[in-house]
Amino acid sequence: MNSTKGQLYLIPTTLGENDPMDVLPLLVKKVIEDTDTFIVENEKTARRFIKKITPEKSQPSLNIFLLNKFTEASELPNFLNPCLNGINVGLLSEAGCPGVADPGADIVKLAHQKNIKVTPLVGPSSILMAIMSSGMNGQSFAFNGYLPIDKGERKSEIKRLERLSFEHNQSQIFIETPYRNNKMIEDLSTILENNTEVCVACDITLSTEFIKTQTANAWKKNKVDLHKRPTIFIIHKS
Repeated sequence: MNSTKGQLYLIPTTLGENDPMDVLPLLVKKVIEDTDTFIVENEKTARRFIKKITPEKSQPSLNIFLLNKFTEASELPNFLNPCLNGINVGLLSEAGCPGVADPGADIVKLAHQKNIKVTPLVGPSSILMAIMSSGMNGQSFAFNGYLPIDKGERKSEIKRLERLSFEHNQSQIFIETPYRNNKMIEDLSTILENNTEVCVACDITLSTEFIKTQTANAWKKNKVDLHKRPTIFIIHKS
């Protein structure tokens, strides 16, 4: 590997509006202090996060590349040109860890192709923290992203994941658009078999954190308001 190249640092962010230093190690602060070039999903929130971590850092000196659903694949190689010129680049997620359920994975893949050193930094991952606290199978689990919106397709997918969980002893993880969370837990409690376990992990690391695992049948009786709150859902059928 060419030692004169800059590194690509994978910089985790918070999962909500709490103090970054409550959940991030000092190394994250040091890397941000020493880095002026960043690849981000949203410039406004990225600048706000950087300012929280290093209030004294000059904002006008930042060189920011935008990586989101509007970014053309042909633009990505340009984002890593600073690394080829010996300059470190930081990849920031909107929440949690870059490259996990995050468009940053495309940049990381490209960095490997260009023989650029990729350095992941420690930070919160809602997916891992949910499985850690669920009491479900941390040896075998799968993250499935979003489930279908269509009612029939969603029901079929929930039953398919339940079947997979039973056949492979594998916990199945997924997410929902926050304003549809209450409908999701309602669907899970009615579609799944009564004894299938369901973990709801909401507002992880925040003061309003709520994490609970119980059967689908129990969720029918014990309701919780998840509206517009970032939530991870996990199911496991034994």
